[in-house]
Amino acid sequence: VDLYIPRKCSATGRLIAAKDHAAVQINIGDVDAQGRLTGTFKTYAFSGFVRAAGESDDSLNRLATLDGYLKNVWSYSK
Repeated sequence: VDLYIPRKCSATGRLIAAKDHAAVQINIGDVDAQGRLTGTFKTYAFSGFVRAAGESDDSLNRLATLDGYLKNVWSYSK
């Protein structure tokens, strides 16, 4: 049994250290057609490095768009 399983940053893929107190984890709940929670959710974890760089909002928009939670919010230049 592992005592500690490190999380990975959803934006960068870096491991989030146990002492990274600036890291956050955000759960976004799935809803049905009436807007009620279904009981399932998607978890995003952001490291303190991403938050300190001011990129967590853009990263959340990008990841949520890729997962189908947002539409026409995040765009990038190709």
